[in-house]
Amino acid sequence: MNDADSPILSLTMLGAGQEVGRSCCVLKYRGKTVVCDAGVHPAHTGLASLPFVDELDWSTVDAILVTHFHLDHAASLTYVMEKTNFKEGKGKVYMTHPTKAVYKYIMQDFVRMATTASESLYTPLDVSLSLSHIIPISVHQLISPTPGLSFTPYHAGHVLGACMFLIDIAGLQILYTGDYSREEDRHLVRAELPPIRPDLLIVESTYGVQGHEARESREARFTSSVHAIVKRGGHVLLPVFALGRAQELLLILDEYWASHPELNGIPVYYASNLARKCMAVYQTYIHTMNSHIRSRFAKKDNPFVFKHISHLPATRGWERKIAEAGPCVILASPGFMSSGPSRELLELWAPDAKNGVIITGYSVEGTMARDIILEPDEIKPYRSDGPDGNKMIPRRLSVEYISFSAHVDGPQNTEYIEAVGARHVILVHGEQTAMGRLRGSLQARYKDRDEDVKVHTPKNLETLKLSFRGERVAKAIGSLATPLPSVGSTLSGLLISKDYSYTLLSTKDLRDFTGLSLSTVTQKQRVPLAVGWALVRYHLEGMFGSVKEGQDEEGLPVLRVMNAVDVKLASEQELVLEWASGSSSDMIADAAVALILGIDRSPASVKLTSHPHSHPHSHEPTTTDSEKHAAERLQHVVEFLEAHFGDVEFVDPGQQEDVSMTEQTDTKTQVEVESKPETSDRMLEEADEETKDLDMDDGEGEQEYSKPNNVPIPMGPHLLVKVDKYEARVGIPSMTVSCDYDLLRRRVNAVLEMAIATIDTLADSYEVTGQNVSAQPIKEDTKEMMIESSA
Repeated sequence: MNDADSPILSLTMLGAGQEVGRSCCVLKYRGKTVVCDAGVHPAHTGLASLPFVDELDWSTVDAILVTHFHLDHAASLTYVMEKTNFKEGKGKVYMTHPTKAVYKYIMQDFVRMATTASESLYTPLDVSLSLSHIIPISVHQLISPTPGLSFTPYHAGHVLGACMFLIDIAGLQILYTGDYSREEDRHLVRAELPPIRPDLLIVESTYGVQGHEARESREARFTSSVHAIVKRGGHVLLPVFALGRAQELLLILDEYWASHPELNGIPVYYASNLARKCMAVYQTYIHTMNSHIRSRFAKKDNPFVFKHISHLPATRGWERKIAEAGPCVILASPGFMSSGPSRELLELWAPDAKNGVIITGYSVEGTMARDIILEPDEIKPYRSDGPDGNKMIPRRLSVEYISFSAHVDGPQNTEYIEAVGARHVILVHGEQTAMGRLRGSLQARYKDRDEDVKVHTPKNLETLKLSFRGERVAKAIGSLATPLPSVGSTLSGLLISKDYSYTLLSTKDLRDFTGLSLSTVTQKQRVPLAVGWALVRYHLEGMFGSVKEGQDEEGLPVLRVMNAVDVKLASEQELVLEWASGSSSDMIADAAVALILGIDRSPASVKLTSHPHSHPHSHEPTTTDSEKHAAERLQHVVEFLEAHFGDVEFVDPGQQEDVSMTEQTDTKTQVEVESKPETSDRMLEEADEETKDLDMDDGEGEQEYSKPNNVPIPMGPHLLVKVDKYEARVGIPSMTVSCDYDLLRRRVNAVLEMAIATIDTLADSYEVTGQNVSAQPIKEDTKEMMIESSA
């Protein structure tokens, strides 16, 4: 099956599958490929930190969506754009305006921090080249990178510019959250709930089922710890990432210092050139933050112009100068203390018990931030080429963990997952243990409520395949929708498919709504004629039933077969078949040609033409045959009804009394039927057992099955069938049945359907469809007829 036609969604985690770091999720559906995030693993360096990029043909990617600027979600993007075959395809890269503004500075700093060639994934030139191809977008903006694929970003909280993506691939709705927070803090809005229910939710599971401390409580604990450390003459190290939680902590500290004048002599620094550069971005995008920040800014009070916090220039040897100076508070990056200023300060301050370090965010396994939380007696130095070599450093400074993480905790995540209401939930961005606990908790909740929701936890490179066979809805527009069709009515028109959306319209509206023109291919086939016109008519009637005879505009004799194919007598030696090309009419034309070519060899033709006299006269008008056919058809229906129900009466409201059908037919057509004994209700119910079983499948009970039918009694001629005290009337020629007893009505209907199916000709029972426009009219003896065909 072609990928574009397959209902199977393929999801592969190239990173962040049962781990935290190098987020990279690949979605494939209906021939479209979307990649969400492209980060690096913070516990590794160089190529080892990348997602499994070699497992994907990047030239097939239609769009890369980056949720936010953190390294574990965005730092491998430049590598993908410049070092893989992504440029050979037509894929596009999207992120919000604030994310792109900050991403630029983060990538420049990331390249600069690579200390060796093996750690460097790309150059500053690669960063500049890739930046020019990143498309910035706004929250709530509907983007369509390619037909059949669209997405809308929504606020995710977490950091400035972070968003979650609601992705629509050929009608399949997927919500990818990235990192998100449902708690409104001092400057960010909380994550939004999309307005529609997606089919699939891909959601972070960083904290598993663990809950966060209340915001007011943790802020009080944080400021108290900072106050206690500086009061005892120590230095406070706050390892943070340059952007994100750092801005939240700066706002808290600036406010706390303003309300505690006794601390004004103790400096608060943020030691990050990157943070200083990006502070202008925060001031630019204040309109994306929460109402508290916007209201302060409206009063000419820019909250990011700090009164009690200053930037610390990164001059040579500044770390030792700070260590030898008096008490202070320093926010230093990176948050995991794997290298850089935060690691240098930790090693300088670790031996002094007056100092303290406060871990304020999530820490990945394998990093110094995770190790220090366990309060080891010694820590390993980052560099082995120092004066002390590999000598371990004693750890005497105090360690506290106060989570200001901008990730949802377990209860918040569970609440959000249930509010979204997707039938499939994919847990990503979480360590195996935490993710497993959350999965177990969710499954237990769904089982208690008897809800069929599947929770998946794919590993890296484990491809998850899910089948989605959603309903395809076609919208009727134009004249088909005017007036509004009633419930249960049948609409016939052209079905237009574009970008996996479907529209039903009339052929006459095609140009107005699509700009397309409607064309009809008229086919002509010339066939040599070796027999007479009357013999052609005889054989066509024998195969197709009744045919209409008349003349075309040029006066040539015409036989119209099944309202689809015209057979014209062009000359005594040649016939011309003409029809509007279509699947049905083409088959009828083929059958007619095959029949005509074999007429002269048919035994029936030999028998009909073996009389010694000529046959020059023309046929009588076809109306006589039509009337004869209708009478014969009615007689056959009566025979079927009498065989099942006994005597059948013909009722004409214009006559004085009912007449038995066996009495009014002449001796040539009279059929002697052995009268059946009077049928009882019990026998009728047994005979109708199959019909009853079919109806019971519809969910209707016995009570519903036997209730009276309210079809009105026919006003014109009809047939009367009597069984015990019940009567059923069959309208002529509509063959509709009216009866107060539903069991009898259904039985009569079943007999009628069987009778009609066995006696109708092909022309009577087969409706030709597929033509694009009406055929040319022919002149008949009784009326002028226009063939109608539906598109």
